[in-house]
Amino acid sequence: MSLLLGTTITISSNHWMMAWTGLEINTLAIIPLISKSHHPRAIEAATKYFLTQAAASALLLFSSMTNAWFTGQWDITQLTHPTSCLLLTTAVSIKLGLTPFHFWFPEVLQGSSMTTGLLLATLMKFPPTALLVLTSPSLNPTLLTTMAIASAALGGWMGLNQTQVRKILAFSSISHLGWMTIILLYNPKLTLLTFYLYCLMTSAIFLALNTTKITNLATMMTAWTKIPPLAATLMLALLSLAGLPPLTGFLPKWLIIQELTKQEMTPVATTIALLSLLGLFFYLRLAYCATITLPPNSSNHMKQWQTNKSVRIPITTLIFLSIMLLPLSPMIFATT
Repeated sequence: MSLLLGTTITISSNHWMMAWTGLEINTLAIIPLISKSHHPRAIEAATKYFLTQAAASALLLFSSMTNAWFTGQWDITQLTHPTSCLLLTTAVSIKLGLTPFHFWFPEVLQGSSMTTGLLLATLMKFPPTALLVLTSPSLNPTLLTTMAIASAALGGWMGLNQTQVRKILAFSSISHLGWMTIILLYNPKLTLLTFYLYCLMTSAIFLALNTTKITNLATMMTAWTKIPPLAATLMLALLSLAGLPPLTGFLPKWLIIQELTKQEMTPVATTIALLSLLGLFFYLRLAYCATITLPPNSSNHMKQWQTNKSVRIPITTLIFLSIMLLPLSPMIFATT
């Protein structure tokens, strides 16, 4: 309830103090969920998260106070002072985990459970993204473009040598944040569409991994023996998150590249499209491990399919939407 309250306060406020209050409520609400397992890694993750978010919140408050000092405005959309804009970009980048302020995010996600990791990767990123969208006319285009390209590059490079699934999804999140940020100044609605589709696909993958108890590549190799249909659809959901054309994840990347080309930013569009190939490589590796690879094991692994395991309806619905939403895109455009 506190998570929903903090998110609602932040996205519906027009005063900086209320937005800051909502962010603080969010931070305080997620910390018990991170440290719930009473494991040293979980406590370390909660401490890192608290220190990072507290520093970012202090920067955001300092940014709004500086703007109010020079302009007399506490309105979120009236952020006009250059120093305040720079401080706000830094604060929101720390909260989101944009490069070069990304170091905390993979460690915190690795120390959390799958359900808490899902909240960290989706719901907790919504209030800072809303603040970015509200203040987008005032932000520096060069700085945002640089950070976006760096995030796409780093998310791809760092995900290549990971074996822990949560860390791979953390670097995937950093890479997707780069795509959201690069189009923010030119089409904020497209940023929100990308964020919503990313949340849909990530939720499907996290819930499927939680159901099959997959934590690393080794356990992913035996996932097909537990729930074979879920392993097959998980592969398609991973390829959708990678952005392969017939699947849902291709829609935001297609629209972003189209919009960047319209803005005469073809070199930037080409660069970020090529950088997404890095992410495609480790998504393909995950999909390969989930469906094709057979690890050297005893025959006990082959009998797991006989156990009675049920897949809940929300998981199947989310996976279906994360795979098959691209044919519905003309209807989405018609409504917008």
